[in-house]
Amino acid sequence: MRIGFGYDNHRLIANRPLMVGGIEIPSLLGEDAHSDGDVLIHAIIDALLGAMAMGDIGSHFPPSDERYRNIDSKILLAETMNETRADIINLDATVILEKIKLRKHIEDIRKNLAKLLNLDISRISVKAKTHEGVDATGRNEAVEAYAVVLLENE
Repeated sequence: MRIGFGYDNHRLIANRPLMVGGIEIPSLLGEDAHSDGDVLIHAIIDALLGAMAMGDIGSHFPPSDERYRNIDSKILLAETMNETRADIINLDATVILEKIKLRKHIEDIRKNLAKLLNLDISRISVKAKTHEGVDATGRNEAVEAYAVVLLENE
């Protein structure tokens, strides 16, 4: 068994889609990022790579590489799943947004992650929190995500 922890954050800016777990969330603000900026998928990628002691998302998909400009993060997740070749036991994740509410989107995010990770939805937890007005995330200037995965490594 291996455990991995991932974290990601992005500034929120106008005229970009807000992607969370492969789902576009209706919002006037989206992630400022080299890729599509899906903060949750990026945290999951970091958790998977961390569990396998394989570095982080930036070392595998560097923002300096134009191949990854505006790339769909689901593609990066698929490549990471292929590379790590580990069976996920469960995923626990938290997304932090101040004013953009995720509650009504959580089940769609879980269903999408279940499909992407080839995992039963009962093994995926996604929670939404705020920062209670504290720091850049609390001022609605950023979005953050944390993810923990438990893997069975053959």
